[in-house]
Amino acid sequence: MAYRETERTRTRKQLIRQSILDAARRLIAEKGFRETSISEIADRAGVATGSIYRYFSSKGELCSEIFRQASQQEVDQVRAACSGPGTPVDQLHAAIECFARRALKGRRMAYALIAEPIDPLVDADRLAYRQKYADVFEDLIRRGQRSGHFLNIEPAVGAAAVVGALAEALVGPLAQRLNESAPSDRQISDADVIASMRHFCMRALVSPDHIRESNR
Repeated sequence: MAYRETERTRTRKQLIRQSILDAARRLIAEKGFRETSISEIADRAGVATGSIYRYFSSKGELCSEIFRQASQQEVDQVRAACSGPGTPVDQLHAAIECFARRALKGRRMAYALIAEPIDPLVDADRLAYRQKYADVFEDLIRRGQRSGHFLNIEPAVGAAAVVGALAEALVGPLAQRLNESAPSDRQISDADVIASMRHFCMRALVSPDHIRESNR
């Protein structure tokens, strides 16, 4: 008779798999992808190192799943900001604040998601999630154009440009904050980083009249 996995066994496997993912995510938030080892993940999860490979074929596969989970959480937060109260200009303002503040608060994980080189699987995921962010901003741009708040540009191109600008603008500040030997007096404050990102995106997307209104 062929072996049939019981519900109890399936539940136990799911719990172990989730404990591995939870441990990996905490370590990556502390150290980044590259500095997190499989043995550390196993130790934090309370399983044998070899057990990791029963659930994930490689470190790259495990990191890829962590990347997708963490990135989806961030996309959902930005989408919620883009659907918040006020005009499309208010929503753009809120989305930029959300993206930047969350990144600067969770700087190690943010750097890992935005820029850290790790594995081809994660590189492919990074491109896919750039597009998910772009889809959110494209929808906002289209709504802003219909309401007359935004400039008449190609929405898909504008969205891709905004996402690229937001990500690249954070790489330097995040790297500087993670470098303990970097001179603190040369750091740009979080407030100035966010204000500059917001100003850039407003000038790129919002019609001049509505920029003036948003500054009143």
